[in-house]
Amino acid sequence: LGHTRAPRRSRLGDHRRRAQVAPSRPPSAMSRRYDSRTTIFSPEGRLYQVEYAMEAISHAGTAIGVLASDGVVLAAEKKMNSKLLEPSKSSEKMYMIDDHVACAVAGITADANILINQARLHAQRHLYNYQEPQPVEQLVQRLCDEKQAYTQYGGLRPFGVSMLFAGWDAIHGFQLYQSDPSGNYNGWRATCIGANEKAATSLLKQEYKEKIIPLSEALQLAIKVLTKTADATALTPENFDLVTLTRVGGKVKYTQLSEAESQALLDIAKVESASADA
Repeated sequence: LGHTRAPRRSRLGDHRRRAQVAPSRPPSAMSRRYDSRTTIFSPEGRLYQVEYAMEAISHAGTAIGVLASDGVVLAAEKKMNSKLLEPSKSSEKMYMIDDHVACAVAGITADANILINQARLHAQRHLYNYQEPQPVEQLVQRLCDEKQAYTQYGGLRPFGVSMLFAGWDAIHGFQLYQSDPSGNYNGWRATCIGANEKAATSLLKQEYKEKIIPLSEALQLAIKVLTKTADATALTPENFDLVTLTRVGGKVKYTQLSEAESQALLDIAKVESASADA
């Protein structure tokens, strides 16, 4: 006659049970939703494709720049992937942009070649139009504007290369700049890009104590940092390039040190390291 009705389950309770058994989304799922294009910001305000480009640079050979009172030093580690490779006739890490500007690169060499050609084009156009060399910072800014455009328009990817610019002009004298895939650039007294960047930067902070140092000390500093941070077990002149930008007789001079000169600097660095350890 009369029967008791079975208690009904609360829908809210069902939802709670489902929520408890539902698999949690992996932490990387958030970045995967926002890294397909360079034009999309993540909720944290990050551009993942630019960060991935910087990660590619962190696997490249180390490049170091040191500003001196009478010049600029650029040093770069060359990575040999195979003993069967024929050594290149020209450096893949150092480039001349104009008579008064040189640069060192770390990252994808093919991307660097495109940017180097663009920089040379800007410098020659300025020289043709104004009959004087382009100021160093203006040249760096023009190139960084192009790099920034590749982070803002769809269908493009950032350039996977960072660059160190060394130059001289009549406005600011000797200068050293660093640029990254985002299009940012800064002026530096000493800086590093590529693999082991953090370790090299830490060493530079410790050793670069004075406000400005002479070129001879800048060379020793670059060799010292490169020796301690290079991936090669024993650094030899075949494993790195060393370049100076100086001013002689009123003209800017670009000099790539020979293997004998590089070996002499390595020997001095070894002696100083041995005496410090003793």
